[in-house]
Amino acid sequence: MSHPKEERTVVIVKPDGVKRGLVGEIISRFERRGLKVIALEMFQATKKQIDDHYPKNEAWIMRLGEKTLANYKKYGWDTKKELGTDDKLKIGKMVRGWLIDYMVAAPLVKMIVEGIHAVDMIRKISGSTMPSVAEMGTIRGDFSVDDATAANRDKRAIHNIVHASETPQEAEHEIAFWFTKGEIHSYKRAEEDMMF
Repeated sequence: MSHPKEERTVVIVKPDGVKRGLVGEIISRFERRGLKVIALEMFQATKKQIDDHYPKNEAWIMRLGEKTLANYKKYGWDTKKELGTDDKLKIGKMVRGWLIDYMVAAPLVKMIVEGIHAVDMIRKISGSTMPSVAEMGTIRGDFSVDDATAANRDKRAIHNIVHASETPQEAEHEIAFWFTKGEIHSYKRAEEDMMF
């Protein structure tokens, strides 16, 4: 990695964020923090693109199932009765399928954001992926109250407004997947000399 202020991450505004007119608010929160958007596009994703975007490895899919099982247990719901199984891999595949359907339901806005610890900063600004427990002041805490149990009972993905890369390695993969070099821009923000 070069200088820490050059760390990059991917943010995708999901269908609920686009449909609710939150794109400008989301970008504004990043920019006010001193981060800069260096690539930006609205587009309609295909099922194949979203299927290739999300990991297909068994460990990641099982993690989705484990989260669902833990959430059902926390609220006293019967997973087998609700979903027809209590197998975490099968549940993870179901959740992944709902996520793909959700991500192609409306246009998305994809962007690359650059700045000091961009991956961690964006995730902090975005808040917990579970909006019902996201802190107020975060994007998800301020604009969503959805929950995994409600989503699972409705057989749909959680409406949590944004996707943000979890790690620098994931960000690197997603940048290469979603953007060409010609779509990524380099510039200096007016206040950079004062901020860094």
